[in-house]
Amino acid sequence: MKLAILSCAPKAYSTRRLKEAALQRGHDASILNTLKFAIDLDRGSPDLYYRQEHLENFDAVLPRIGASITYYGTAVVRQFQEMDIFCANTAHGISNSRDKLRSLQILSRHGIGLPRTTFVRDKKDVLPGIARVGGAPVVIKLIEGTQGIGVLLADSVKQAESIIELLQSQKQNVLIQKFVAESKGRDIRAFVVGDQVVAAMRRVAQGQEFRSNVHRGGVAEPVELSEEYRETAVRCAQILGLRVAGVDMLEGADGPQIMEVNSSPGLEGIETCTGLDIAGAVIDYIAAQVDFPEIDVRQRLTVSKGYGVSEIYIPDGSKYVGQTITQTQLRESDINVLTLYRGTRIIPNPRADRVLEAGDKLLCFGKMESMRGMIPRKEQRRRRPTVQELDTSAG
Repeated sequence: MKLAILSCAPKAYSTRRLKEAALQRGHDASILNTLKFAIDLDRGSPDLYYRQEHLENFDAVLPRIGASITYYGTAVVRQFQEMDIFCANTAHGISNSRDKLRSLQILSRHGIGLPRTTFVRDKKDVLPGIARVGGAPVVIKLIEGTQGIGVLLADSVKQAESIIELLQSQKQNVLIQKFVAESKGRDIRAFVVGDQVVAAMRRVAQGQEFRSNVHRGGVAEPVELSEEYRETAVRCAQILGLRVAGVDMLEGADGPQIMEVNSSPGLEGIETCTGLDIAGAVIDYIAAQVDFPEIDVRQRLTVSKGYGVSEIYIPDGSKYVGQTITQTQLRESDINVLTLYRGTRIIPNPRADRVLEAGDKLLCFGKMESMRGMIPRKEQRRRRPTVQELDTSAG
């Protein structure tokens, strides 16, 4: 396999380890500076140049895109994708994860545990927003911070209001987030590769510091995750479109609470802590995908007119609740169930005798007309009467 590692920091631990792991396995690996590419566009022939030379053929790309170059970095990754070269993380996945608000918006609709969060712009919305997340203390986050930078803890409402006002005056977008007190300055980093958590560590903040990032002085220890935490980490990465990710979770009273999903997770802290060859696991996964690539069904299974991929939600009260997949007669309607999502569980190719429950989601491929017929119409919200109507009815 000929592998391109995109990185502006060739001497960084993670970059060196990834190249070393690739070479140890007999692969040809090159570290390419992401900012030294030129993107050429022409009808039917997307192309790349590197340091003014036409880029040689590569089998796979492993992006290590820094936050400061997200726009250009994802453009380069997207060009590799258009050239049909396997990318360990896609441009779409990197973009989803890099913006904290965007990633939380995507995850929130999939039943993933999150600290209660609000995003406000108007000064008048700040105090109501703080109240909605549970009041002080609150965590205030810059939308595009990394390694604990731009994460602040406000002990009082007045302090929170002052911090937010200051940041907004500097044209910074901030999130207001519930402080999960039971986590006690601890969090978990799960390193996801493909559909597995290959390593995990618990990071513990030191002294008065509430941020547990290793870059902020946090101490790390290896941890064996429960099935709930492993499934949550893998599902978060998959929802955001990442194959290699660091998923940061708080240990909340109600289970895992997602803080952030990192598309370029560092290797030094977690390899040192666990003693595992995580770089090797990443390289092995990429090599396997080059030999036998996964197909994105959402993009590839829409070639037949009238057919496609869709998610079907099974609400409480649906006639399908309590029925097996066979009893629903979906197959007779030309609908095939590819995956069943139940809570944090992902059940690929579910058995025909699997009984459906309220809240299940089915990822299906089939006739779009049939699938549309299964989706219940959204109930129209009751329109609130106007002040004039109220006055009229009162008279």
